[in-house]
Amino acid sequence: MPKPIRLLLASGVVTAALLAAAPPAQASLVTFSSGHLDLVDIAYEAGELELGVHDEDNDVEYATDEVKVVVKRQARVTVPNDPAFSFLGTPGTSKVWILPEIQNTNLVWPGIATEEVEAGTFTADALALTVQSVSGPGQLAIYTENAVGQPNILADSGDGLPDTVVLTAGDHLHANWAFDRAGTYRVTFRVTGILAATGAQVTSEAATLRVVVKQ
Repeated sequence: MPKPIRLLLASGVVTAALLAAAPPAQASLVTFSSGHLDLVDIAYEAGELELGVHDEDNDVEYATDEVKVVVKRQARVTVPNDPAFSFLGTPGTSKVWILPEIQNTNLVWPGIATEEVEAGTFTADALALTVQSVSGPGQLAIYTENAVGQPNILADSGDGLPDTVVLTAGDHLHANWAFDRAGTYRVTFRVTGILAATGAQVTSEAATLRVVVKQ
């Protein structure tokens, strides 16, 4: 027996209401497991500091929440047998996953870029990048190594955050990003500068980067 027209209409109204109430489909993340990638790409536009991710190989920019960075198993190494590296774990024994300062074409080559900020915009061309928080199964350390292989720690969630890295406008920095356990991390950043013309402080919105470290 066919349904009365009023029931068909009511059914259509309910279906439309349910569809309208449903959350929008989650856009798939752009995944990177190799290549030259500025994990922190800083720009100053329309009076605002902004943080994003820049695919240097293809010259494509992304919002931080559009990207997933994968740290492959091949990144897993032993902590150098030197007490200076004890911030990574037990020297000569502990394992750590490192996206390296020196390019390895099989892994993501992580950069921190301020090339989109014009010289003279901020006092002394200085920008302060703050690592606000790291959530995940372990710790993150960002550091460089000098000419004789000794570390210079830029940020280390293992001894507490926030940590601040002073950057120069128009620059491009590469550093080691070291994770001490496999799993999914979320790293939250902000950047601040003092405008040279007015002395006003400008601070970006927080941006959170997703990193997946493979076992």
